Amino acid sequence: MMNRIPILKLEQYLLASIQIELDDQTALSFQEDLLNRIRDTGAKGVVIDLTSVTLIDSFIAKVLGDVIQMADLMGAKVVITGIRPAVAITLIDLGISMEGVLTALNLEQGLSKLKQELEG
Repeated sequence: MMNRIPILKLEQYLLASIQIELDDQTALSFQEDLLNRIRDTGAKGVVIDLTSVTLIDSFIAKVLGDVIQMADLMGAKVVITGIRPAVAITLIDLGISMEGVLTALNLEQGLSKLKQELEG
């Protein structure tokens, strides 16, 4: 059975808290689900919380990078929160560029950063 990552709507934002270790199929489903929710809700911002993610491989890192770019093309800003040190090290080691990606330590700071970015 494939896991689905819940995507909640909060005002004009979407919130996805990844509480499971990602496999390739779950990551691809998340990408599709998130993009559909952006389209369906007209969300202006997305917070993706990675607090529970302890490991990441090159495919998952690429999918996350793609999600950020795709959301941006659809008019939604993305903030990534809760990146653990091991995940940050892996992203750098894999050469995944996170240039221009908004990040925050936790969900509360992520929502605050997103509001600042969108509302000035």
